[in-house]
Order: sequence, then structure tokens, then C-alpha cells
Amino acid sequence: MHIVIIGGGPAGYEAALVAAEHEQQVTVVSTEGLGGNSVLWDSVPSKALIVSADAMGWMQSADRLGVRLADGSKVHSSSEVDMASVLDRVARLANNQSDDITTKLDRAGVDVVYGTGRLTGPTSVAVMPNDRDPYDVECDMVLLATGSNPRILPFFEPDGRRVFTARELFSLDELPERLIVVGSGATGAEYANAFARFGSEVHLISSREQVLPSEDPDAARVIEGSFEDWGMVIHRERRAVDVDVRDDGVRVRTELSRDGDVVEGGSEWVEASHVLFCVGQVPASDDIGLADVGVDVEDWGAIPVDGVSRTNMLTVYAAGDVTGGMMLASTAAMQGRNAIWHFLGKSVQPLRSDVISRCVFTSPEVASVGIPTQRVAEYPDGAIESVTLQFRSNPRAKMTEHTNGFVKLHSRRGSGTVLGGVVCANSASDLITPLSVAVRNRLTVEQVAHAFTIYPSMAGSIQETARLLLARQPDEAVY
Repeated sequence: MHIVIIGGGPAGYEAALVAAEHEQQVTVVSTEGLGGNSVLWDSVPSKALIVSADAMGWMQSADRLGVRLADGSKVHSSSEVDMASVLDRVARLANNQSDDITTKLDRAGVDVVYGTGRLTGPTSVAVMPNDRDPYDVECDMVLLATGSNPRILPFFEPDGRRVFTARELFSLDELPERLIVVGSGATGAEYANAFARFGSEVHLISSREQVLPSEDPDAARVIEGSFEDWGMVIHRERRAVDVDVRDDGVRVRTELSRDGDVVEGGSEWVEASHVLFCVGQVPASDDIGLADVGVDVEDWGAIPVDGVSRTNMLTVYAAGDVTGGMMLASTAAMQGRNAIWHFLGKSVQPLRSDVISRCVFTSPEVASVGIPTQRVAEYPDGAIESVTLQFRSNPRAKMTEHTNGFVKLHSRRGSGTVLGGVVCANSASDLITPLSVAVRNRLTVEQVAHAFTIYPSMAGSIQETARLLLARQPDEAVY
């Protein structure tokens, strides 16, 4: 069978690899280098940038750890960031990762076409390559994996000089002296964290009382404290409504907001050298022929799919950001793989939203899986047991001076089934894995508590939290 995939991001290239493994003919049509937005402009570049920012953070603790320069002076007092070098490394890493993906698809026998694709029927695609004449492809299945684009609000236009979204940010050649970050979700928080550590004066515009409004409230408070320790100014309950760009800088007008909605009065201007807008992503579903073919699409551009990534048309699937769900590279990749497995008649379970683990790469990081803390109160009184254990008593955390954070577990009372968890720690992106396994496989706190961990390790606190939660289960609990 012939499978055409429009889009070369995580959903597209992972789907292509699965299809090739099952000896199918695969064509991937990609507007840019393989890896898409995730590899070239988002996940890989932003996390590489954050690694450099973390290095600046370590400079601050070097003296307390007994590490000094040869002349006896403190390391951090002689340290500064070379922004051009940082971004050059970021670009090289992104391009290297894209090249690795290209090599994988080439070895798998996947036909990669650089250009655009458009549905012309349930099993046909018009391909417009960058280097040759357009042509039509008849196929058995189409996977739409076109990703998303940064949301652009009516009052600002990215110029790559003073006004940025995450996509233009890597054109910087020097560290912003004073940076306004608009948006306190995951992306805004990550960039605000990084530039504050680099030494920029950062002003974070948050439309809510608390940053990271979708995350665990206790974790958000830890992150706010970390931000302010690094000198960041958080403008709480303020929504950006206008931008004034000048030769020597920018200023952003904000209005008072309540629960994200603007409240009349209380207008204020915040001035800076640069502004970065992180106000969400919009599914990239325009100009791919959805309406012409009859594929359902929501008003804001998202393509609705079922648990196996199928649209309302049996031969057309969609995966990743374009579906408007949880916009994560890991989710996109799984949706893409599921689409191929399902179409080929392989055994596949519908994607469960409760098993999707996620992480915000601030310092400390915030990772979570399963039932959100905010939803625990929706359950009948006593139905869920929760325990939080701070890292300040963890020996490994003390050694690395990473005691600012915690592990939080939620389990069902009686059965002890692990329903969810939160890790707030510098290594949370790795530490969440055992909790993700527990939620995915419906393990109990007893099973997690009886697992061996290394001493000393940050993971030891996960086992200890499970043990504390086990002790709170009723005596008649059945495992």
C-alpha cells in the first residue's frame, strides 16, 4: 500500500518509520527540514538553550561547592554569556538532529519530498515540490501531520529585531538587556527562566494570578519563587493588549485581568529592549484541502480525531499539533504511530490522555502525569489519597543543592492504584518516568514502594512517597 504523510515533524517522521518497518511505500511531504517545528524551532532549540542557562546557574553555586578560579576569585563573578555562541550551538544541534532523522528515513526507504501537499480526494494528494513541477499521487491512506504555528495577536507583528515569537527568537545575536515575556504558560516560563539566568532583566506578563496556570499549584509557587530569586519581575493578572516598537526598544501596554479576561481600567506600560510573545500555538490546517475533500475542521483550525488518530474520513488520519490536543512532541509521535498501526490492522489501544506525561523545563522542572492535582477535589470525599514529600530531606538533593521541589502522588483509596503524580525537581523530566509507567499500567502504591531505587538518588523520594501513601491506605485494602 502507498501511504502519503503531509508534514515531517514528530508525528510525520515517526509514522513514516513505522510504515516502512511494515514494508509499505511511504511518501513524506515536508515544507522544511525533517523534525519540523519541534526539532528546528521549538523543543530541541529551546531545551538546548535551557542547558546553557543551567550552566550559568551552576556558576552561582560553584563557590559553595568549593570550586573557584585559579586566582581564588568566584566563578560566577567572571562569567558571562556569549549569546551568539549559545545560539550557534543551538542551531547546530537542531540541524544535526534533523540530519539524523533524514538519515533514518533514507535508510528505511522513505521517499521525502520538500515542498507542500494538498488533499484532492480521500486517497489523492497534489504534491508541489520546491525543485520540480507539481504532480498528483494516488494512495491508500493520507496522514495529516502539519503541526502548528505561533499565535499572532492583532496588535503585534514579529520582526526578528525587537518583537519575537519562539520561531524568530534564534535570530538574536546578543543578549537582550531587558526582555518582556508575554505569556506564563510552559513556553513563556521556560524562556523567561533561561534569559533571567543568562542575566537579562526579565519581566513576565501573566494574565493569571499564578504562573503555569495549567500545572500543579504547589509546583507553580516553587517556580515563582525561583523566578523572583533570579531577579525576575512577574506582572500578575495583566494581559498584554498593545505594543509600541521604537528604534531603541519596545513597550507593551497591559490591562488588568481576572481569570484571563480583561477588566476595564488599570492600564500600564512595561518598557524593555525586546519582547517575546508566547501566547499559544494555532493548528496549521490552512491550504491543505480539508474543506474541498470534506474533512471536518474546527473553527480555530484543529482537525478532530478519534483515539486512533482517524478523522471523519476512513482513509484520512491526522496526528500531532494539527489535531489541537496536547501539543507535545511525544504525543504527536504516538498519534502518528497509532495511525499507521490502526490503518494496517495492527493491534493498537486508543490514546489515553491520562497516561500522557509532560514537563515544563524551568529550573526546577515540573513534570506530571495522570490526574491533575486541580481535579482531585472533583472526586467524592476520601476517594483519593495524596501525599507530598519535599526534596529538602533527600541526600542526593542536598549534595547537588537541588532541594527546592517535591514529589506528589495521588492514589485511589482502597485499591491503592496510582492515579497521577507531580515531580518538581531539576531532573523531573526523567523522574516522572516510573510514575508514568505506574499510571499506564495501573500499578499500586505498594508495587511502587517495593521497587528498588539507588541510594543516594533523587528517585529514592519517589519510592518513599509511595511508601508514605501506602501507610495511609485502609487496613482492608486489596492489592
